[in-house]
Amino acid sequence: MGVPARSSAPRRATGTRKRREPRSPVPPTEVSLCEATALEPESTLERQALYRVRLAGQDAATVTFRQCRFRGADLSECRLDQVVLTDCLVTDSSWANLRADGGELARVRLEQCRMTGVTVADGVLRDVTLAGCRVDLSAWRMTTFDAVWFEDCNLQGADFTNADLRGATFRSCDLTGAVFHHASMEGTRFRGCTLAGVGDFSSWRGAVVDHEDLISLSYGLAQAAGIRVEG
Repeated sequence: MGVPARSSAPRRATGTRKRREPRSPVPPTEVSLCEATALEPESTLERQALYRVRLAGQDAATVTFRQCRFRGADLSECRLDQVVLTDCLVTDSSWANLRADGGELARVRLEQCRMTGVTVADGVLRDVTLAGCRVDLSAWRMTTFDAVWFEDCNLQGADFTNADLRGATFRSCDLTGAVFHHASMEGTRFRGCTLAGVGDFSSWRGAVVDHEDLISLSYGLAQAAGIRVEG
């Protein structure tokens, strides 16, 4: 019997999700230095230290990284569909234009990473922190966020169409021009963010926005309400 095709209809989750901080990655007891020059499909890397490895442009589906440490690693332009990262720490690395449709991240922390153009469609992020990362022009369509914090991130032009953001928190992020079309945002929190030019306010019902952030939203809200601002 074949696998049923995924529905292309927009998902709209309802209700709020309990807000909590992301759980930290469980540290490995020890790690071994990874010297891999290629990723094999359906392979597993466990307790590996990927320091300054160059894996750009790899095409390997269903790779699993468990309790791995990335530092200065280059995974830009990779195609890693159904990738799984569990208990991983990623610092000063490049995920630029990486594509990981159906990917799953659990207890993962990314710090000071370049993630411009990263694409994760129909994925799941649980207990994930992105701190000080460049995540502009990224795409997270139909992805579920559970206890996910974006801190001090550049998210200009990010696309959250049909995403379930009920467990997401954005702190001190630049979300200029971000798209939230048909997203589920009950309980999504924004604090100290730039929200100029964000689209589709019909999705914002139930979102929690700091009072100072409303200044960034004011012109967009006025335009959505048909109000003309002069002067």
